[in-house]
Amino acid sequence: HVQLVESGGGSVQAGGSLRLSCIAFGITASTSCMAWFRQGPRNGREVVAGIVTGDGTTYYDGPYYADSRKGRVTISQESGKNQVYLQINNLKPEDTATYYCSVNPLRSWCELEGDQQYWGQGTQVTVS
Repeated sequence: HVQLVESGGGSVQAGGSLRLSCIAFGITASTSCMAWFRQGPRNGREVVAGIVTGDGTTYYDGPYYADSRKGRVTISQESGKNQVYLQINNLKPEDTATYYCSVNPLRSWCELEGDQQYWGQGTQVTVS
């Protein structure tokens, strides 16, 4: 039974930072794709970033790739654990969303869109 538990959301002022955390329980594979998605008040769910837990390969979707290059968005993994983080710096009001952690334990790479199998309950981030 796979379970994902997210934490780290909250209400912050624009320009601030947050680090979201996700722990996955019940995964026996040595490699999986863990990823963060988000859903804003006026948007559908969208991919933010993924990471392959076996080798640390990261994937950033669309505009988040540019954000990652600027150090605004970073996905990372706790070494040796099925625990991932999403660091978001210089938060903007448009970052307001529910952030969801997900995993596909059958993957040694990330396909992300439509491919994740298990989901957490989400953690709310509100930027004002």
